[in-house]
Amino acid sequence: ALIIGAFAERIKFSAVLLFSALWGTFCYFPVAHMVWDGAGLIFNWGAIDFAGGTVVHINAGVAALVGAIVIGPRIGLGKDMMAPHSMTLTLVGAGMLWVGWFGFNVGSNLEATAGATLAMINTFLATAAAALAWAAVEAMTRGKASMLGVASGIVAGLVAITPACGTIGPMGALILGVIASVICYFFVAVIKSKFGYDDSLDVFGIHGVGGIVGAIGVGFLSAPSMGGTGLFVESGSVIEQVIVQIKAVGVTVIWTGVISFILFKLVDMIVGLRVS
Repeated sequence: ALIIGAFAERIKFSAVLLFSALWGTFCYFPVAHMVWDGAGLIFNWGAIDFAGGTVVHINAGVAALVGAIVIGPRIGLGKDMMAPHSMTLTLVGAGMLWVGWFGFNVGSNLEATAGATLAMINTFLATAAAALAWAAVEAMTRGKASMLGVASGIVAGLVAITPACGTIGPMGALILGVIASVICYFFVAVIKSKFGYDDSLDVFGIHGVGGIVGAIGVGFLSAPSMGGTGLFVESGSVIEQVIVQIKAVGVTVIWTGVISFILFKLVDMIVGLRVS
C-alpha cells in the first residue's frame, strides 16, 4: 500500500499485483525475519524496532523511490495542476490513518500493560508535534500553512515514532516528531524537485526518510538519561546503540534497494510497468 503511492497514476494494475507478490516474498519477509526473529541478523545486533521503522517504512520507502525512478515521471509533471482532487478526503484519510496507527504501534506490545500505554502516548505526542512543526515550517518558508502540509506532518510523525514508541519517553516523542517533520519537509520540498524524481505521494520523502530518522533517533532517545526505558546493546552505550541502528538502516536500504530494482525490471520484462 505504501509503495504504490510513489508511482500512482502511471503503472499497470497487473504490474502492481505481480510486483506486490514478489516484493512481499523477497523484500518484506527477509527484513521482517532479520529484525524480529530471535535468530535474525539485525535482532541479534541488538537493534531497536518496536513496530516496523526498518521493516515497513524504510523497506517500502526505498522500494517506492526505486519504483518512481524506474517507471519515470507522470506526463505533464511540473506543467499540469496535480493537487489532490479532494482535500476533504485527504484529511479523512489522514485521520483514519492516525487512529489506525494506534492499533499497530500499541498492538505491537502484544499485551495490555504499561508498555502499551507508553506506546500509545508516544504515538499521539510525536504525531501532534510533527503536525505542528510541519505547519510552522511551511508558514515560515511559504508564507502560510496548509492542511495538506498538516496531513503530511501527521504521517511523518507517525512514521518516525513507529520504531521508537516502546522504548522512548514522552518528551523524547515530542522531540522526535519535530525533528522528523522538519527533515521530511526538506526532502519533500527541496530534495525531490532538485533530483527530479516523481514520487507522487512523497512515499520516500515521508515514509523512507521519516523511518530513517526514527530508526536512528531511537538509539539516542531510548537511553534512560533521555527519559527512555533502556538500550538493547549489551554494553548499554548510546554510541554503540546508534551505530547498531545505523547498520540496521544500511542493511535495509541496500537489501530493498537492490532487490526492488531487480523485481521492477523483471516485472517490466514480463507484463510491462507503464500504462500506454
